[in-house]
Amino acid sequence: MNTHAKRKRIPVHGVLLLDKPAGISSTQALAKAKWLLNAEKAGHTGTLDPFATGLLPLCFGEATKFASDLLDADKTYEATIRLGITTTTGDPEGDVLETREVNVQRAQIEVVLDRFRGPIDQIPPMYSALKRDGKPLYAYAREGKTLEREARAVTIHALELISFTSPDIQIRVRCSKGTYIRVLGEDIGRSLNTGAHLVLLRRVGAGNLSIADAATLESLEALSESGRKSILLPVDSLLSKLIPVVLPPELASRFMQGQRLSLGKEGVALPCGVERVKVLDTKQILLGVAQISAEGLLQPERLVSV
Repeated sequence: MNTHAKRKRIPVHGVLLLDKPAGISSTQALAKAKWLLNAEKAGHTGTLDPFATGLLPLCFGEATKFASDLLDADKTYEATIRLGITTTTGDPEGDVLETREVNVQRAQIEVVLDRFRGPIDQIPPMYSALKRDGKPLYAYAREGKTLEREARAVTIHALELISFTSPDIQIRVRCSKGTYIRVLGEDIGRSLNTGAHLVLLRRVGAGNLSIADAATLESLEALSESGRKSILLPVDSLLSKLIPVVLPPELASRFMQGQRLSLGKEGVALPCGVERVKVLDTKQILLGVAQISAEGLLQPERLVSV
């Protein structure tokens, strides 16, 4: 009998920083954490490949409304690229396509890495969740089909060579959303004329969130249910880059009814030069996110319902 089905789920609100282990999907990690917290509603903020580990922020309850804010944030990864071997997937889960001799010096690697710093174009891999005609690319790839893909502009904000012990290069990357580290590894190998694939990938940062503050599934399981809830970050932890606007009780009530507010007339100052803010009450409780219109109106975008 499935004892999991007997539990009545409860409202849980906040963000869990999970250190995802290798060997499971992001969806499986989310399901396990959701069950441990006995939560009604949960979602993640961007997947990690099953072979990858590291920071997987999970949103519960009202925090799911703001998951897209972290999807758009820069990410930081540590990766190990193995030169000399290419695979069908660009990672250890694929079949080997080609093996070449590796005769590369650290100075050559440094020169090549410099080519990938800043704005670059990447062709998304066939083994990805991007959809074509409603079907993910990996489904076509599993059928042995290769489709044309348009290159996409991404930005490598920082690319550091941590170590090189042939045939493995260890790098640290801070990049914009939409960057495929598997493709970066393959492109680096191609530029070194050796070919390459990723053997290790670990996400260590997302926006202002760090792997140093993350919990493992094992440590989460060892806690009591109340202990698990106590390590959740507040709902607005995904909105740390947004400037706060504090509303007095009457205006907060009108905002929560979805009204557009002309704060200048109400004596509340709006920050200059921004189009989007987070809105708090006088107790510093998050009310939601709002747009600032060209006319200077505070327009509700997403509201917190608890």
